[in-house]
Amino acid sequence: MAMMDESKGRAGDSPRPAGWILYDDSCGICRRWVPFWAGTLRRSGFEIAPLQAGWVAEKLNLDAGELTEDLRLLLSDGRLVRGADVYRYAMKRIWWGYPLYLFSVVPILKHAFDWGYRTFAKHRHQVSRFCRLPGAG
Repeated sequence: MAMMDESKGRAGDSPRPAGWILYDDSCGICRRWVPFWAGTLRRSGFEIAPLQAGWVAEKLNLDAGELTEDLRLLLSDGRLVRGADVYRYAMKRIWWGYPLYLFSVVPILKHAFDWGYRTFAKHRHQVSRFCRLPGAG
């Protein structure tokens, strides 16, 4: 009989992920690039899911507009990380991303990184249309 491990859901399952990176599936760039990085993210302990997935909306308990406002990271302990901090959290855990993480936390560069994220997030649908990258729906 297999022993139950608290870090696993059921006996024999793979380890529970550190968290789920949740992206806007209606954004063509997000829909294309987050799944592209899924293997790298998985090796670092993360799974991915669209913010529009039923379980995500139920778990986060946010209205539709607020739900897709930002990239989010739902940690296995229930904490929620959002926006540019999701990138920092992931980069810190990927060996080749760690130097990028360091740049993203230096005071002057942190502001530039946050501005870049916020500007992209605000215009991601327009950029997706320009690049002809359709989102879901």
